[in-house]
Amino acid sequence: MTHTTRRDFLQLTTLAAASSLMPVWSSSNRTLAQEAKSPNERPKIGCIGNGGMGTGDANAIKGYGDIVALCDVDTNRSGNLNEKLLGGKAEVFGEYRKLLDRKDIDIVTISTPDHWHTRICLAALRAGKDVHCQKPLTLTINEGKLLCKVVKETKRVMQVGTQQRSDDRFQKAVAIAREGRIGKIQKVHIAIGGGDKGPTFKKTPPPAHLNWDVWLGQAPLVDYIEQRCHNNFRWWYEYSGGKMTDWGAHHVDIAQWGIGMEGSGPISVEVLECTHPVPFEKGHPTIDDTYNTATAFKVKATFANGVEMFIRDKCDDLGFDNGVMFEGATARFFVNRGKLTGAPVEELDKNPLSEDVFKAMRKGKNRDNHMGNFIACVKDRGETQSDVFSHHRNLTTCHLSNIAMRLGRTLKWNPETEQMIGDDEANAWQGREQRKGYEVA
Repeated sequence: MTHTTRRDFLQLTTLAAASSLMPVWSSSNRTLAQEAKSPNERPKIGCIGNGGMGTGDANAIKGYGDIVALCDVDTNRSGNLNEKLLGGKAEVFGEYRKLLDRKDIDIVTISTPDHWHTRICLAALRAGKDVHCQKPLTLTINEGKLLCKVVKETKRVMQVGTQQRSDDRFQKAVAIAREGRIGKIQKVHIAIGGGDKGPTFKKTPPPAHLNWDVWLGQAPLVDYIEQRCHNNFRWWYEYSGGKMTDWGAHHVDIAQWGIGMEGSGPISVEVLECTHPVPFEKGHPTIDDTYNTATAFKVKATFANGVEMFIRDKCDDLGFDNGVMFEGATARFFVNRGKLTGAPVEELDKNPLSEDVFKAMRKGKNRDNHMGNFIACVKDRGETQSDVFSHHRNLTTCHLSNIAMRLGRTLKWNPETEQMIGDDEANAWQGREQRKGYEVA
């Protein structure tokens, strides 16, 4: 089964972006830069992380304001984006804190590798910026807890780049599930793909245009391997969580939203199948020159409402390799970026969903693309479609799955206290040791 790529999906969801939008700034919780703006002045934007996703995010937001600054530890990437998209007009930084020091910047997009997301988000929020950050938002559960705390403290607007939440197809799927159109939900089957398996990679000096030490950030200092960074960072647990967090951030998010558990979490996580490309000892890979995230897996997360969620690399037995299948007492249906199918979907022509249902799902906002929703919330200080709090909870399911796979055992979880039950070793995995000078706090 084919499915729309993330880049294709982003292009589709930003078609409605109107370049002529002129934000009207709210009178409360504004940055110093916003205080000085006239009602018709466009916000100034800084983009941190200028690779593939950073370019996509810059394209998505440029119609809503003026991109005045870029930042990347790879000068080739920031330079290329500046020339191709902005005509060389933006100020370019190699250090994100210098970009955040610009008092005229209202909004920041963060599109770095995953292990840098939280540290930069915290700095941006504390600098009074509103933030759009790519998913997965965090590297650990503890990072998510801290981000939720700081968003509340700073009262900034923050959107996570899980754009499926703003897509009509996925909103309709969630509504079908939540409105009881398939009876009591019993199971959810999720396919997100497996990680890459690589050969032994060569260690070389880093290229002159890349600040390798800074790129590593909180992660251990290791020799440069080209396949550790840029697009391939996601296949290393040091910087990401493999497909479990990369695509789980999207599909597990939709699944928990659909079963009404987006503000909670599982009570147990059990590993049914798992294949890693290298041996592990006490949760850590024993080889450092090739990819180490799971290549195949089947994890069962059980929720207090009785729903069993199966997170897999592929669901060949059910006929799909990417997407979400909701299974209820009376029917089941399937959704991914290419289709929404099943008997409950076919019945919508005769028995449509109420528009009030969608209005509630959109938190009172009008239908909009994901970046448009973020900008609307910047203007009225409302809560974004993909808020930090639900994202943290849904991503916790993915983090727990990775911890269970790395430790090789079932985890019992208390979603109210956000602690493992009777497992101090597993609880310690809610955080990680961080390199001095790059702590996330």
